[in-house]
Amino acid sequence: MESGDLRVFQAVALEGTVTAAAAKLGYVQSNVTARIRQLETDLGKPLFHRHNRGMTLTADGKLLLDYAGRIVGLLDEAAKAVSSPEGPLGSLAIASTQSCAAVRLPKLLAGYHRQYPDVDLSLSTGHSAAVLEKVLRYEADGGFLAGPWPEDVHAVPAFDEEIVLVSAAEHSETDALAGAPLLVFTDGCYYRSVLERWTKDRAWSQPRIMEFGTLEAIVGGVSAGLGISLLPLSVVAKAAAEGLLRVHSLPKPYNRIRTYFVIRKDAYVSGPLSLFLEELAGTREAADGLARELGGGSAKEPGQTHEVGQDKAPRRGKRKGEITA
Repeated sequence: MESGDLRVFQAVALEGTVTAAAAKLGYVQSNVTARIRQLETDLGKPLFHRHNRGMTLTADGKLLLDYAGRIVGLLDEAAKAVSSPEGPLGSLAIASTQSCAAVRLPKLLAGYHRQYPDVDLSLSTGHSAAVLEKVLRYEADGGFLAGPWPEDVHAVPAFDEEIVLVSAAEHSETDALAGAPLLVFTDGCYYRSVLERWTKDRAWSQPRIMEFGTLEAIVGGVSAGLGISLLPLSVVAKAAAEGLLRVHSLPKPYNRIRTYFVIRKDAYVSGPLSLFLEELAGTREAADGLARELGGGSAKEPGQTHEVGQDKAPRRGKRKGEITA
């Protein structure tokens, strides 16, 4: 079993078809098919169920995918650790929730790019569970999410969000929204879980769930009167000011959610990642200073948190287990 075979297997497992995997890897389809069959022969087990819609993993295939992700990830980490230059060169892959990417990250990423233009910076988006999966599978160096997360990641506080209920502009009373459809991302979105818990605590009847793929679609659906949603105030403030929708305040502990930047505890902290953590720490310190000036206390103490880890960024080149506060 070679690392190249595991990369091919991983691509087919994640893409779902040989065609998509071959396109992603830049291989011809026959090569991908042959390597998958050879891998199954070597292991003596079928790794995929083959059907008209593509290929899905067998139980053994799912087990191998977990190992393949760790093996391939560690090989990439090793190459990065050995070849990582001292200067700000290389690549940095960031994953983020859509709401955070839309409002919080543009200025942060633009500032980072101005300082380190030679770093190959990329950003992918998804709900919190998808972001975490990218980090755990070594597809992203780090990710912004609201939670929760497992013990094998380190979480650094990033942003504190005021969370509000949003409805069409004509709805002024929160209680009048009982029974309205909930416009949410697919299962795995942390804001969705909070909204479902809030409606349950208010003893509202089980609302209809409408799933959307983009933040823009949710905001558009709310403003059109299709239903209600739970979103950061920073995301909808402009639309509310323009009269496109109405914002409804929420009580504690529902009104505050902290976004964290998470990285694997076993990750090698490359130069680009270390510099990004320093940039993020500077952004947080500025937010704390503004909060103190406004008499609101530190931004590190929202109404609802589940903090793990330390606030300080790790030093360049150290393993995550070596971080000290």
